[in-house]
Amino acid sequence: MTGVAAARRYALLNFLLWLPAGLYLVPLVLLMLERGLPVSTIAAVGIVYGLTTAVLELPTGGLADVLGRRPVLIASAVAGAAGLLLLGLAGSVALLLASAVLRGAARALSTGPLEAWYVDTVHAELGRDADLTGGLARGEVAASLALGAGTLVGGLLPLALGDTGPLPALAVPVLMASGVEVLRALVTTRLPEPPHPRPAAGAVLRGVPATVAAGLRVAGRDRTLTRLLLAAGGAGIALGTIELLTPAWLAGLSSGTRAAATYGVVAAAGFGADAIGGLLAAATVRRFGSHARAAAAGWTVSALALAGLAGCALLSGAVSMVLAGFAYCVLFIGLGAAFPAQAHLLHERVEPGERATVLSVQSLLMQAVGAVGIALIGWQATRNGVAAGYAISAVVLLASAGLFLRVRRAKISVRARACPTRGGPELLKDGLRGVCEE
Repeated sequence: MTGVAAARRYALLNFLLWLPAGLYLVPLVLLMLERGLPVSTIAAVGIVYGLTTAVLELPTGGLADVLGRRPVLIASAVAGAAGLLLLGLAGSVALLLASAVLRGAARALSTGPLEAWYVDTVHAELGRDADLTGGLARGEVAASLALGAGTLVGGLLPLALGDTGPLPALAVPVLMASGVEVLRALVTTRLPEPPHPRPAAGAVLRGVPATVAAGLRVAGRDRTLTRLLLAAGGAGIALGTIELLTPAWLAGLSSGTRAAATYGVVAAAGFGADAIGGLLAAATVRRFGSHARAAAAGWTVSALALAGLAGCALLSGAVSMVLAGFAYCVLFIGLGAAFPAQAHLLHERVEPGERATVLSVQSLLMQAVGAVGIALIGWQATRNGVAAGYAISAVVLLASAGLFLRVRRAKISVRARACPTRGGPELLKDGLRGVCEE
């Protein structure tokens, strides 16, 4: 598969991966409230989902490095379809907890393998020095468009349907999301993957922990990689702050049956802005002359936008809301332009056999740091107001931008590895073709 074809397939699968999340994002809590569940029980379902994702994050990343990308991606789609089917139809607490476990497993299984597949495919075609920014940005745009379209449908469709059908209107987007997961599983079955040995079950069980340990060692041993992962943690705090404080800030603008529609439109605006940032990613790298400076610039713009939100929260009236909407969009444009550059820097320093694991480390770090950070920010916001929470998050993100200042492009060294088909040596250096014969 050529690099261009791989980028198209990566974008398509990224769209199908994130569309279900957008579809059920808005109805998730409202559907459980409609079924009579108290807030404490809904919180418990959310905790089970989060814990399942956290516990399985690293093992599933190692599994993708041991078994291959395609089977793990198919498993994530199957688990996601089952979990969303339960969420849309089940009414008991036990089944909703089972849904949370399945959805958490699907989230963990989907972290890393698809991006790792794209990077491996491009490196095999163009060499280790190939620029990944354009293809990764295309995937970022596809994911943002999927989330934006999904949140609009998930927020507006229940309002349009009403409660006249055989199913609760809020359950319809959730069941649609389950159907999209089935489609993703079918599309993924045709995903080409370089041939590799199929290990026995015992080898898989032994190989996953070893691969996870190797990925953790790499993340801790390479100081530049550690800086890149910590910068991602700062972005996790910023995104968590937006998800926590923005709905609370806007809650007074709508209530009752229009809550889902209002939240869906606001979230879709952010995802649309993120897509615009993704479209600007390659141009941003060219403008600043390096991936590190482009990532630092995107992080800085988003930090300034968070500071702007803090200022808007101190004001009132229509003007403050217009300015807040502008700052909200600028925040996501900055991150959308920066994430592909940050990802390129990360993949330069990671070998194929540990790529999915390191991506899982990054995802886990973003979730863990984000959870702790937003807990503290939420506490401050409760005591001192929403503006204080935004301001703290802006400082954290600006400090994270400084982590890129000393990042340099990795030097591509000569590596010898076994030819996957003929057993001969294959040398990779600055895009040099291997000597393996077809």
